[in-house]
Amino acid sequence: MRMASYLGRRLAYFVVSVLGVLVITFVLTRTLPGNPVYLLAGPLTDQEKVDAATRELGLDRPLPAQFVTYVGDLVHGDLGTSLRTSQPVVDDLASRWPATAELAILAILVAVTWALVVGTLAAVFPRSVFARVADLVGSLGVSVPEFWLATVVILVFFTSLGIAPAPIGRISGTPPGTVTGFYTVDAVLTADWSALRASLAQLLLPVLTLALTTGAPMMRTAREFMTGVLGSPYIRAGRALGIPPARLVVRHALPNALLPVTTMVATMFGYLLGGTVMVEFVFAWPGVGKYAVDSITASDYAPVMAVVVLSAIVYLLVYLVTDLVHLVVDPRSRI
Repeated sequence: MRMASYLGRRLAYFVVSVLGVLVITFVLTRTLPGNPVYLLAGPLTDQEKVDAATRELGLDRPLPAQFVTYVGDLVHGDLGTSLRTSQPVVDDLASRWPATAELAILAILVAVTWALVVGTLAAVFPRSVFARVADLVGSLGVSVPEFWLATVVILVFFTSLGIAPAPIGRISGTPPGTVTGFYTVDAVLTADWSALRASLAQLLLPVLTLALTTGAPMMRTAREFMTGVLGSPYIRAGRALGIPPARLVVRHALPNALLPVTTMVATMFGYLLGGTVMVEFVFAWPGVGKYAVDSITASDYAPVMAVVVLSAIVYLLVYLVTDLVHLVVDPRSRI
């Protein structure tokens, strides 16, 4: 009963939050500079055609009426039509979402791996050279903008050294047969090993860029809480009882330091799944983030609204799953 009540409250908050995002985004996209009518009528058209296009898009109606119509269409799964691509936004997102999801999943896996390992070792050996290097990497990761780091790695590894492929999309050759939309997975399922190598080569630089910038705060969080746990009384008692140091760290200290790290992982993963806008733009990655940037540039309302709503839903779902994981892992959170 307590769990059902908790889930009911969280779902109510979920609906309210999505509705709030809808209202704010709708008002902003309708009031900021830029007129989507010119995408439909053309930039050099006369006023009569502009007025006709305005009526066709429904932009001559009051803002509340436009919002009610948009929400009604949204409930039925209609996200509108992109004036830039002339395709339903649902189809555009369906074709671009696998690119963003594949990049996000690989980036978060690499980020979590290096952040936990480096953060744990830096906490266990706080006065070592390794800890100082961890400080440097952590400071670099949280202070360097993603788009700047992406530009630097392209200049170094592609332009100067020539060991990375050109940043021109998801794959430099023929894509594998479509099964899931994830090129790496589809290449394995279809045994297309040349496509697998090509897709992994294209993923290397954007994944490393995102893994450094998103893993740095996770590493610092893991190190901070691991340091606190290692100084707690039960760890000192374990040392006095002769428990091997490796077992003491992995079995007893690390699980207690992971709860705040999981919250940080959820935040970063939601951000990545929502669309890594600047990194996708720099690497010409055909994902949701680049789609949003191109739509904003063209004042294309429907895709911008769809991407924002999708990002909000992804964030809220990731946070909900994280809270449920905390309820299972940490008995104290059930009180």
